Amino acid sequence: MPVTEIVLILLAGFAAGAINAIVGSGTLVTFPTLIAFGYPPVTATMSNAIGLVAGSASGTWGYREELKGQWGRLKWQLPGSLLGGILGAWLLRHLPEKTFTAVVPVLLILALVLVLAGPRIQRWAQQRSERSTETGLGRGRFGLLIAGTFAVGVYGGYFTAAQGILLMGVMGALLPESMQRMNAAKNLLSLVVNIVAALSFTLLAFDRISWAAAGLIAVSSLVGGVVGAKYGRRLSPTALRLCIVAIGLVGLWRLLAS
Repeated sequence: MPVTEIVLILLAGFAAGAINAIVGSGTLVTFPTLIAFGYPPVTATMSNAIGLVAGSASGTWGYREELKGQWGRLKWQLPGSLLGGILGAWLLRHLPEKTFTAVVPVLLILALVLVLAGPRIQRWAQQRSERSTETGLGRGRFGLLIAGTFAVGVYGGYFTAAQGILLMGVMGALLPESMQRMNAAKNLLSLVVNIVAALSFTLLAFDRISWAAAGLIAVSSLVGGVVGAKYGRRLSPTALRLCIVAIGLVGLWRLLAS
């Protein structure tokens, strides 16, 4: 692997770890980077999912204080993410690669749109949480929350990009929680999906993974997650989103041109 490729993958992994801890959608940095270096889409997705587990774990740990008081609800959301991640990873492994190759540009465009719409989604979620005075959820809303968590888990197990923004949208629509507490829950639920996908790919698709790329992303995203959780609130979300979109567009161009 050329030195330039190593350095750029390390930088992408660091950025993805930090971005995932702050706003989500860090996959839109690492996935297009791997695509730009010629990795096949399925290989890029699997290697990226494995590598970003470390960054998701460090970002979740950094937000551990905000998880306090949420476990009564999370004990139901976590199985939704777990089962959704299993189904999404199964779909990735069993659907023809040409299907994934055809669908990825659409999913990538959707993810980029979600990144651009992220501030509106988060403002809307914050307004709902400020207006809400409820301390619990009715059965209907609770069922919708679990179903939405499961659906995002399926998406995340198949194509991880922007699953964090989708989770924030689902929780913002249904939960009377602050943004920081929802962000902490989002980090944990995304981590579960990433672990499920990574284990599935490792056990059942070992030969389709670029372990060099996954290792580089793991090391750098681990550091990025720590930095993002500690200092991320000081960074401009707008600047981050513009960088994500720019890199995503490069990856999209590379996909369509290949």
